[in-house]
Amino acid sequence: MKNILPQTSVDFYLSGENAAVLYSRSPVDLDCQRRIWAIAQVIISEAVCIDVVPGMNNLTLIFDPELQQGQALLARLKTLWELVEIEQFTPREVQIPVHYGGEYGPDLAAVAVHTGLSEQAVIAAHSQAEYRVYFLGFQPGFAYLGGLPATLATPRRAEPRLEVAAGSVGIGGQQTGIYPVTSPGGWQIIGRTDVRLFDLHRRAPSLLQSGDIVRFVPVDASEQMGDKHA
Repeated sequence: MKNILPQTSVDFYLSGENAAVLYSRSPVDLDCQRRIWAIAQVIISEAVCIDVVPGMNNLTLIFDPELQQGQALLARLKTLWELVEIEQFTPREVQIPVHYGGEYGPDLAAVAVHTGLSEQAVIAAHSQAEYRVYFLGFQPGFAYLGGLPATLATPRRAEPRLEVAAGSVGIGGQQTGIYPVTSPGGWQIIGRTDVRLFDLHRRAPSLLQSGDIVRFVPVDASEQMGDKHA
C-alpha cells in the first residue's frame, strides 16, 4: 500500500542529554498515531534505547549518551517518519468485562440524563464502540482512549470524588477511561471492571499499551465481581 504522509509539520529535537523527541503539530489523528506506534515498534525491535515512550502526537526515545548519539537517533526518526508503513503496526485487541450501573456505576443515571439516552442505551453505545489506546499517563497504567461515541460525551463532575475505586470505568468530556488504581477523580463513573489494569508483579505491569484496541463487554448482573489478574 502506498505510504501517504500525514499533512502536518513535524519537529525532531533533543531534550536534555538523553532524550530524542518526535513531535507532530497536527490535531489528534489516528493515522498520525498509528505512524508513531509503528515507529516505536521498529525502534523497540532495534534495542538501541533505554525506553521508548509513545505519547499523544509525540514519541520520546530515552537513550544512553555514552552508547548512542542523539543526532543519529534524530536522523533515524526522520527516516522512519518518511518511510514507515502504518500497516507495519499490528495492534492487540483487549476485551474488558464491565459491570455497568448500580454500586459500580453511580454516575450512569447522570450520564443518561445529560445525553438524553436511557441507561441501557448508554451501556449499549459504550460497549459497542471500538476504542484505541492513544497513550498512557495521569497514573501508571491509565490509558487515554479515543473512540467514545459523540452521543456519550459528558462533562466531568463538578465536584471530584476523593476516592474512585480501582477498575472504575468513567467518561470525562469526549474520552472514556479506566482508573487503574484507587485515587481521587472527577470522571463520571458508569461501571467497574475486576481486571487489574496495573500490576507490578506482571512482566508488563500495564495491561494496556499504546495502540491497543479496547472493547468493553457488559457483565451480567448475576455474575460475581472478583479480583482478576488479566
